Amino acid sequence: MAEPLVLAVNPGSGSTKLALFLGEAARREERLEHPELASRPASRTLEELPARLAAVRDFLAATGIGKGELSAVVGRGGLLPPLAAGAWVVDDAMLADLARAERGEHASNLGAPLARALAEEHGCQALVVDPVSVDELDPVARVTGLAGIERRSMTHALNLRAVARRHAAEARRNLADLRLVVAHLGTGISLAAFSGGRMVDVVNPQDEGPFSGDRAGGVPVTAVVDLCFADGAEQAAVRRHLFGDGGLYSHLGTRDAREALRRAGEGDGAAALVVEAMAYQVAKAVGGLAAALGGRVDAVLLTGGLAHLAPVVEAVKARVGFVAPVHVWPGEDELRALAEGALRVLRGEEPAQRYADRATAGR
Repeated sequence: MAEPLVLAVNPGSGSTKLALFLGEAARREERLEHPELASRPASRTLEELPARLAAVRDFLAATGIGKGELSAVVGRGGLLPPLAAGAWVVDDAMLADLARAERGEHASNLGAPLARALAEEHGCQALVVDPVSVDELDPVARVTGLAGIERRSMTHALNLRAVARRHAAEARRNLADLRLVVAHLGTGISLAAFSGGRMVDVVNPQDEGPFSGDRAGGVPVTAVVDLCFADGAEQAAVRRHLFGDGGLYSHLGTRDAREALRRAGEGDGAAALVVEAMAYQVAKAVGGLAAALGGRVDAVLLTGGLAHLAPVVEAVKARVGFVAPVHVWPGEDELRALAEGALRVLRGEEPAQRYADRATAGR
């Protein structure tokens, strides 16, 4: 039987990343730039759909993929309500929720409508896999000190789960039998504690945890209150201060950890301290999730773009090596992770869940 041909679609700000997979083999990858979207910014993300869809169609035509040749189209999951892990069929209910964008506007919200439109043209399945809203938290992990306010699970679930699966395969163990702490170190930093194959606790970069390139991470609550009620404060500006102009950018005027490391190497004491503090906060978050697992951890996994940077990795390893062996999986191969999720469905290894039939995850 011929291997399935899967198109993975990962929309980002100003670009759309694509990859064609024949089974596990990547046939072609491309990053489509959309300068017209930058020059004419849309008031709503969904308004970008026609331009991105036309560009993907051109890519398929240039690649020689005819109508009906694709076995599945899988897109990055957007800012959806809490969901269980795995693959989800893109249905009308999902598209309606993404159109309302009640959890926020983001380019990833285009992953599902792009997948649906292209799949309809090829007569195949449209899926999303492990969106950022994957929520498998234990009940005790939800509770905060204010009644009616719960901790949220919003993470780089796609990469966190993909790396956990790959480590399990390399260790020749079932993921369900492993207790792992996985840290995604990228533009945003998120972490998850895995037990029984589930992310039973997380560090959500929108609310807590280590700062990163441009996100402030966990900031003292009293300071945030002061920001919100300062003279002339506006919600959008405060959000931007925390999620876009925070982290390394706030301290050093750069979002690039490589630049921060370069300055530190040239004797810039402020840069050295900030980079050390970022690694220190990652290590503290790893330790917290190790405690959530009762101190019984089989491995700590470091992934994401910052995992390419030896000084960052070594600084984290120096503080968390006592927890468990540390394994490094640098980068964030989200397109492959998407394709792998679609292949599991196509091969009958896991079912595709229907969004319209969902129940709130973890409740």
